[in-house]
Amino acid sequence: MSRPLLTLVATLALLAGTAVAADKPAAEKPAAAIAHKAAKRYTIEQFMATVNIGGASFSADESRILFHSNESGIFNVYAMPVGGGKPVQLTSSKTDSHYAVGFFPGDDRILYTRDQAGNELNHLYVRELDGSERDLTPGDKLKANFLGWSGDDTAFYVSTNERDPRFFDLYRFDAKTYARTLVFKNEAGWEVADISRDGRWLALAKVNTTADSDVHLADLKSGEIKHITKHTGVAQYAPQDFTPDSKALLMTSNDGGEFTRVVAYDIASGTSREVEKADWDVAYTAFSKDGRHRVTGINADASIALRLYRDGQPIALPKLPGGEVRGVRFSASGKRMAFYVNGDRSPSNLFVADVGSSAAPRQLTQSLSKDIDPNELVDASVARFKSFDGMVIPSVYMVPKEASPTNKVPAIVWVHGGPGGQTMRGYSALMQYFVNNGYAVLGINNRGSSGYGKSFFTADDGKHGREPLWDCIEAKTFLASTGVIDPERIGIVGGSYGGYMVLSAMAFRPEAFKVGIDIFGVANWIRTLESIPPYWESFRQALYQEIGDPVKDREFLMATSPLFHAKEIRKPLMVIQGANDPRVIKPESDDIVAAVKKNNVPVDYLVFDDEGHGFSKKKNQIEANRRMVEFLDKYLK
Repeated sequence: MSRPLLTLVATLALLAGTAVAADKPAAEKPAAAIAHKAAKRYTIEQFMATVNIGGASFSADESRILFHSNESGIFNVYAMPVGGGKPVQLTSSKTDSHYAVGFFPGDDRILYTRDQAGNELNHLYVRELDGSERDLTPGDKLKANFLGWSGDDTAFYVSTNERDPRFFDLYRFDAKTYARTLVFKNEAGWEVADISRDGRWLALAKVNTTADSDVHLADLKSGEIKHITKHTGVAQYAPQDFTPDSKALLMTSNDGGEFTRVVAYDIASGTSREVEKADWDVAYTAFSKDGRHRVTGINADASIALRLYRDGQPIALPKLPGGEVRGVRFSASGKRMAFYVNGDRSPSNLFVADVGSSAAPRQLTQSLSKDIDPNELVDASVARFKSFDGMVIPSVYMVPKEASPTNKVPAIVWVHGGPGGQTMRGYSALMQYFVNNGYAVLGINNRGSSGYGKSFFTADDGKHGREPLWDCIEAKTFLASTGVIDPERIGIVGGSYGGYMVLSAMAFRPEAFKVGIDIFGVANWIRTLESIPPYWESFRQALYQEIGDPVKDREFLMATSPLFHAKEIRKPLMVIQGANDPRVIKPESDDIVAAVKKNNVPVDYLVFDDEGHGFSKKKNQIEANRRMVEFLDKYLK
């Protein structure tokens, strides 16, 4: 019920038969002429020694960068010099992960966020100059979101659902005293999105369905709320950023087309104009603090392609080996730029560049485990195949180095989360671990996945457990057509909504896959939809519209919930669950495990008492990943 839990990496395979292939080798050779040498095998401990990092914020004097890293085993907050050096650990939690928000604009205080054992009830904390911690959003059962700084840096904005668990109100916090003022009382299920730099305008999102949304503009001076995206038909409008002069709001919209583009709404005149478009969905756009720079991310065929502008004119991004530039952040003066580089064989590393300088960007981190030779890992490709009704299904595909027509390997169909998520290219220790152990992986973007246009995104509405699942079944035909996959040894693995797809495959098409691994997956839609967190209220009806109403559509939901058909499951199943998961609660997994065991089917059930909907602790990831490969080795290989 989220964006994908795990990011999939993939590699080029021999694509033949009826498959539609992308990213073919520059010089193809007959399969028999290609040498196939197995990669060096690595342990899960070696893979997980890779460090995951994120966040990037410049200090007030622009001499240091703030970020979070799981080097200690869970995420903590660190700072390091922009010129390089040893990171300084600023938080030292051994239980709950901490995620960096940023430095204060005028001093060395920092903001960060954490929840409690994966329950997703994040609070916002400040680390004072003396190292002490203060919870700025105290209380039980509340969730807080940091929304940004005021234009003059004297205050910052935070939304919380403390007044009503269903709705997020907006508060303004004084940067010196932390005294807060209620800015906007949310009583209509708005999604509070963005505040103009002058503090007058508030962008509010309104979700109608998962494919249709609107933007309203609140005048915080007069209290008036104006609907600024009236449209006919299905269209998504999403607020992105106010212009630095607070005179216009940038939004993404696919009104009148398949893909989202950037449009600007002029507040004074009430007119809109197109600012930027691409042949793919524009994922986001945002201005730098100094207002001179704007960064746009394009969701280009399972990768994020960035565009960078200075004073409205496009400028080139740094060209670096080993991956794509992601997550660009500018210092307040605009003189320095921080960004990440992520590749199929290289996890995200943090870089800093001096804007306008000819000097090469400085790499501040080395994230890949020192035990792993990147040449032993695999690169990625995008593959396409035609499904049962002719719809073309894009997928991210990876195959072990040793695979060949004379050495066919087992394969996994990996299903992302959502519904409406997307499998993308990029580094994943888990996926490389699968491949390193001899398993090909096809990260399927079945119908309903985001990133491929409006029609593809809506093609699964009201059809869960059917057409999207059938795409996964058709993936077997594609894998067999490559000539390097053993068609008798194909399993299915997925997380969150992808876990539901695994259970659906096991129950509704029990002959299709030899094994299944369900990670945090839905077994009973009725219970899941009835137990969603209260703060999902703003898009609850949209979720009902896509999947089903637990009251009105009860019979349909019973027909598409694997739990009620568990007697059909007769292949080995592994289930992984976080005890504190607020989205897919533990009884979902308890019940499916108990039901399948009645079939005398092998079931491996792994519960983590200190996790929620996903993993935040390395020790748990190591255990889960190891157990998954052991399960696959026993029942699939």
